Amino acid sequence: MPAPTSQPTAPAAGPAAAPGMPDVPAPPAHPAPVRLDLRVSKRILWIGAAVYPLANIARVYTFVMRPKRKEAVLRFLRYTAVTMIVGFLAMLPGLLASINAGGGGGNSGAAGYVVFVWIVAAAAEIYFLIEMIGVLTAAPQHVLAIETSGASTALVTSQDPRYLDQIVGQISYAIDHPDVEFKVTVESLTVSPKNYYFGDNVNMYGGSGNVGIGG
Repeated sequence: MPAPTSQPTAPAAGPAAAPGMPDVPAPPAHPAPVRLDLRVSKRILWIGAAVYPLANIARVYTFVMRPKRKEAVLRFLRYTAVTMIVGFLAMLPGLLASINAGGGGGNSGAAGYVVFVWIVAAAAEIYFLIEMIGVLTAAPQHVLAIETSGASTALVTSQDPRYLDQIVGQISYAIDHPDVEFKVTVESLTVSPKNYYFGDNVNMYGGSGNVGIGG
């Protein structure tokens, strides 16, 4: 008798495994910011994988990095004007061909070319508009700048200006005290240099075409 009773319990093992699935976290709705370490060790300042000798640091300060909203609007208007001019020049051969063809079959081909030019121009305008809106809606960033005696500058940003002030004090103290070491965790942020006021013209820590900023 025990054998028959043990067999019906076997299928129940399948549903019992289902509750284990929620243990795997679902992908986040928004990608989590990349975290990196800012630390001082043996007279070296590390920001992620970038290295700055403390002896080469010339200035440490904070400022508010603001979006170039006015420049974004002017750039959009300039791109719009250029797009219209280029579009008209590109469309001109099609218009001339359409006029010369009259009502013939070539007229439809010329008209299709004109439509294609306008579609390309409209797509370019949409791209420029999205780019402008992205700058207009961008928020200012509280930034800590670490300038070296060379041409490079490291940037660290945070939503809490007091946190940046603490890091300024820690770095300044470490410069005057060779034995001091510390480590803090920051978050990375990627912005385009053409969309923000950076103050001085500097070479900044980051990828090609963008500036990597810890926040």
